[in-house]
Amino acid sequence: MTIARDFIDYPQVSNLGAVQLAGSLRAAGHDVQLVDAFALPGSSLRWDDRAYLGAPVSEVLERVDGDVCVVAYSPFHRPPHRDPVLAELLSGLSGRVILADCHQSGQHYVESTGVLDAYPEAHAWVKYEAESTVDALLREFRPGVHLGERPDLGELALPAWDLVDREAYWRFHRRFEGRLGRAPGAFPLGARTLPLVTTRGCPFTCIHCSSNPDRDQPKIQRRLPLAAMRELLEALKAWGADTLYVLDELINVRREHFDAFLELVDELDFRFEVPNGFRADYLEPRHFGRMRGRVTTISVSAESGSERVVREVVDKKLDLEHIRSAARNAQKAGVPLLVHYMIGLPGESAAEINETLELALQLWDAHGAYPAVQFATPLPGTELAAQAKSLPLVDDWGPLFQRGVGNAELEAFMWTFRQRLRESSGPKKLIMNVTYVCNNHCTFCAVGTRTQVDGHPTRQREVLDTYRRHGITMVDFDGGEPTLNPELVGLIRHARRIGYERINVTTNGRLCAYEDFATKLVTSGLTTLLFSVHGPDMKSHAREVGVAEAFDQTLAGIRHCVANAPQGVELGMNITLTKTNYRKLEAVAQLAWDEGLKWLNIQFLTPFGRATTQHAPDPAEAAAVAMDVIARWRDRMKLQVINLPWCFMPGFEEHLVGDAQKLTRHMVFVNNETVNLADYLAERRYKKPQCASCPRAIFCSGFYQMDDVPEPEWLVTPESLLKPTNPNLPR
Repeated sequence: MTIARDFIDYPQVSNLGAVQLAGSLRAAGHDVQLVDAFALPGSSLRWDDRAYLGAPVSEVLERVDGDVCVVAYSPFHRPPHRDPVLAELLSGLSGRVILADCHQSGQHYVESTGVLDAYPEAHAWVKYEAESTVDALLREFRPGVHLGERPDLGELALPAWDLVDREAYWRFHRRFEGRLGRAPGAFPLGARTLPLVTTRGCPFTCIHCSSNPDRDQPKIQRRLPLAAMRELLEALKAWGADTLYVLDELINVRREHFDAFLELVDELDFRFEVPNGFRADYLEPRHFGRMRGRVTTISVSAESGSERVVREVVDKKLDLEHIRSAARNAQKAGVPLLVHYMIGLPGESAAEINETLELALQLWDAHGAYPAVQFATPLPGTELAAQAKSLPLVDDWGPLFQRGVGNAELEAFMWTFRQRLRESSGPKKLIMNVTYVCNNHCTFCAVGTRTQVDGHPTRQREVLDTYRRHGITMVDFDGGEPTLNPELVGLIRHARRIGYERINVTTNGRLCAYEDFATKLVTSGLTTLLFSVHGPDMKSHAREVGVAEAFDQTLAGIRHCVANAPQGVELGMNITLTKTNYRKLEAVAQLAWDEGLKWLNIQFLTPFGRATTQHAPDPAEAAAVAMDVIARWRDRMKLQVINLPWCFMPGFEEHLVGDAQKLTRHMVFVNNETVNLADYLAERRYKKPQCASCPRAIFCSGFYQMDDVPEPEWLVTPESLLKPTNPNLPR
């Protein structure tokens, strides 16, 4: 078969329907030959415009020998489009040809009426479940379309895995994962994986679901009797499986069924994956503990973060508190959790989309529950397809789930979410204020009202040691003016010695006017050095920092550092925009460039320390200047904007991403108190009512309140900087 490069579902185990049908037909007395394109010597994954899965058609045709050929037809063939690989196969067959969906449950089903038109080589097509209806057709052949009858699962024969070269099948699985070009994801194949279902169908009526495709029949779930489930799992063990790929739509709807499955898994010592996930409201805390060590990932579906959308639009009949409980229970049990969400549902407001993305990020930040957010994608035959008018129907397997949908607003929400997730998943950083002493007197200084003292060097080394033991590899040394702490170089060397990989110092650079000190600083082990420059000339800089000679000394310090910095040390410049300097931003960018600095941070005022409304420029006017400067310089320099709501700079969002890096930053004050920087700053930020529907709301921290209010106290520990992660989860 061919599949899209960004395929969904699990095509690598889609042969289950054919193997089950072969077992049922054999038990009904038919002489059965099973040719599995996934279990031949040439079975592999090959890439072209699409992905080719299985053995070459010629190799399959060499194995076929019979008067009647039943070909397992799956949604990966893109009904009703004519798939070239399937067409080549059908053209090479002789005798009667029956296409059969072989639907098992748990994989998407695409409703269609034109399959025989697309494949005139076939004489009949059996829709939905195949076992009973194909048996009847083989006894009395009738061409055309036949609706498959629902078999009694308790009477089904075992799937015919004994007719499959299982070693070849497992070699195919290894080739498949080896040639994916990406990590296998949350539900990897084991060394000897066999797929199965213990139930078919689902009793719930979610708008997007195609698990019960024969819509004229009642929406129910049928389950293997417990004795039959035991027989199946014991047979899979005897056939050599060590991992079960459980394709049930919802295996845990009936607790006694799920508990019996877990008992059998323990007894027979299987690992297992359940890629379609679980109902969160049917998962009990004990279930998480029982699955620990046997599954890679547990997944549940929230669909939306809005209770109204979940109830009235999706019709999921789920209280979102069960999703939150699942996240807490999974974290407590030490089992990775993946939560599914959709955006773009019919009648969903922009504010409700933000509710979804906020819930997704809250559970990730708090509990490590990985958020799998997709566009709502209408599958033909579903209620979603009948209601959704703004999204195209699926006609291929993957792109609409992974890429854009032609809806600019939805794509803006998704882009923002992915950027925000990337930042909160990124490296953690410690910011250490090593001193509050400073030889400048900046009008806007955030710590300018604090007592000018140095930190205790022994205690600061202990803090570095503590955060390093918790896996932190990035540190910023800040102040005050950090170079005035005589222990700074020693702290940098200590940080490098114990394993910090990225070390930044932010300085006014005046002490670097002494070349010997500049050389000692840039060769101490730091990796980035940022110079604070608030005007392009002596007069404008002095107005902001309160020292007439500061500009010349800072400029001399920059030149000494540029001249003596070893390869790999990155040098840049910071400017804080005020009423009196923001119009000089272009000249500051030019100054940075002329002095050999290829990085400029543009900071808006924060309401701490000496900063007041008397110093803050009009944000719209300053943002307009910043956009104009960025437009001219971004091809030559790295530019970031910090502390500004995103709505002020439309089209320049990629330059505002750095503002959210505070999510993973801990700041240690000189008195050794520690805060999460994002939480600390959030105490002085607010959002306006219109922010609720903004596509950037989940990333943007809002507006700073410049009124004088007490500073917040957000005391935290190094442990809170970390959250559980799982390298197998998709990123």
